[in-house]
Amino acid sequence: MRDKSSATVSASPVIPAAPAARAAAPAAGVWWGLLGVAAFSFTVPLTRVAVAGLSPLFIGSGRAVVAAALASAALILTRQRLPLGRQWARLAVVAGGIVVGFPLLTSFALTSAPASHGAVVIALLPAATATAAVLRGHERPPAAFWLATAAGAAAAVGFAFAQPGGFGQLHWADLLLLGAVAAAAVGYAEGGLLARQLGAWQTVSWALVLAAPLMVALAALAVAQQPPSGTPAQWASFAYLGVVSMFLGFFAWYRGLAIGPMTQVSQIQLVQPVLSIGWAALLLGEALTPSTLLGGAAVIACAGLAVRARVKPPLGPPQS
Repeated sequence: MRDKSSATVSASPVIPAAPAARAAAPAAGVWWGLLGVAAFSFTVPLTRVAVAGLSPLFIGSGRAVVAAALASAALILTRQRLPLGRQWARLAVVAGGIVVGFPLLTSFALTSAPASHGAVVIALLPAATATAAVLRGHERPPAAFWLATAAGAAAAVGFAFAQPGGFGQLHWADLLLLGAVAAAAVGYAEGGLLARQLGAWQTVSWALVLAAPLMVALAALAVAQQPPSGTPAQWASFAYLGVVSMFLGFFAWYRGLAIGPMTQVSQIQLVQPVLSIGWAALLLGEALTPSTLLGGAAVIACAGLAVRARVKPPLGPPQS
């Protein structure tokens, strides 16, 4: 069979899915996922730093342009073959979620919402990702998993709610953040499945390249409307968002999701609001109360329980 046939690609996954992968490396998916979450935990506070001087449209689109330039160079230098057929449509779903939707929506939301407030709504992302993984990947987590997931989401929201500026009143920023959660959950689930065929860094790289024309146009519009002018700290934050949050962090995150099970690995995100609020206190001076230790411990405990829950085999063959 020809090397470029879609059947060959489906039959020889780049990253084997669990449970085969679990037999060789029981905690591999979890550790890769944790590395990705650690990288992403800086995203909310550093976006808050950047929007103090740079326009949200420039940050949301410009960071994708920076990442797309890096992705293009990596794909060319390693001579990656083009995705095939339906893989482009699936990459469009990934791009819509993680390249366009999440960065733009969070950038606009954080122009008015504190970083700790943003962590409140984003704390719902693990449950949203697990739900998307069940619907898309046909994983069958047991009841214990869903109980731990619900407890983790409640603990994460309650923990962030207890922080000064945590929840406050519902306003338009919350709607943008909820939209960002939905977009990222779909992008994570589809990207995790596609990474089994294309590879982790290849998946995010092709998604960035696919979205590049739109993001370049939006970045140009942002520059025309408001020429970017920021402090060194704001530009450094923007650089992190483009290089790490938008590119390198996904190397680890998509590899973890691809090894899976996605429903388990996604729960590692429960520690992200704890880390994000900690970074917000350190970098932005947002108040950090003694309840952080108790709330953070509860969130991490729920994440551990969810990760340890056994996942039943998929109902059918992996989705392509």
